[in-house]
Amino acid sequence: MLEHAGDTGSTGTAGPRAPRPRVGHIQFLNCVPLYWGLARTGSLLDLDLTKDTPEKLSDLLVEGTLDLGPITCVEYLRHADELVVLPDIAVGSDGPVMSCVIVSKVPLGELDGRKVALGSTSRTSVRLAQLLLEEREGVRPEYLSCPPDLEAMLARADAAVLIGDPALRATLEADRHSEYTVHDLGLMWKEWTGLPFVFAVWAARRDFVERRPELVAAVHRAFLESRDLSLREADQVAAQTARWEDFDAAVLERYFSQALDFSLGERQLAGIAEFARRVGHDSGFAPDVTVRLLEVSPIV
Repeated sequence: MLEHAGDTGSTGTAGPRAPRPRVGHIQFLNCVPLYWGLARTGSLLDLDLTKDTPEKLSDLLVEGTLDLGPITCVEYLRHADELVVLPDIAVGSDGPVMSCVIVSKVPLGELDGRKVALGSTSRTSVRLAQLLLEEREGVRPEYLSCPPDLEAMLARADAAVLIGDPALRATLEADRHSEYTVHDLGLMWKEWTGLPFVFAVWAARRDFVERRPELVAAVHRAFLESRDLSLREADQVAAQTARWEDFDAAVLERYFSQALDFSLGERQLAGIAEFARRVGHDSGFAPDVTVRLLEVSPIV
């Protein structure tokens, strides 16, 4: 559990407790393993959680409504000077990710000048899809923004970019649909660059780190413990999640333990740097932006 140190007066009695840290929670299945263990470790009640889409949580962290939490890679890179990244925790993939896809009615190489519908829940996945289409496939589609509903998107366009649970569903149902093909963005990036892709990092506002460094470190440890416990018990996490989601436990266990990469090490940082180099010039940040990591003290 997290410890919230209160002020103490001369009598030694505890003063008012500081408010709980305001933490973002992505409401997609890809973040279940990062939060599932918090209830088991007793840390869940120590956090003031806000659930929303990656895009909205990113905005809340940047504007200061949240103290720390997930932020999409593009938005982190745009605001790197205001944020500190928590080491060894992220949402990414080192190959097929299953839940970030391009669904296309024609081969990708035939999308030049055609309409591509972009889901509105993650700027990073949208920018990655545009990069892969334009630089890897060599096409310049006409983009339009749509709510993340595959049927409605394909009614207006020849291809659609989906993330999260709708994308996972499209991946799993791809064999049933001869009218379109599902292309995994994580796999496309890995084949193109040889690197993992990081869709979101966990970051804290720099001013919050300066005010509450011990609390930030404690929240960081709580998330690492939650993730590690969840991955050790991935079968239990999947079985419990399958009770209230429209995916069976075997699929979810594969998704949690094989498709998703929750680490942030040297290879993942190299993937972020490569993405920044390729898109920074037209995405609002320097192509050589430096990722600043929280300094972690060894546990003695």
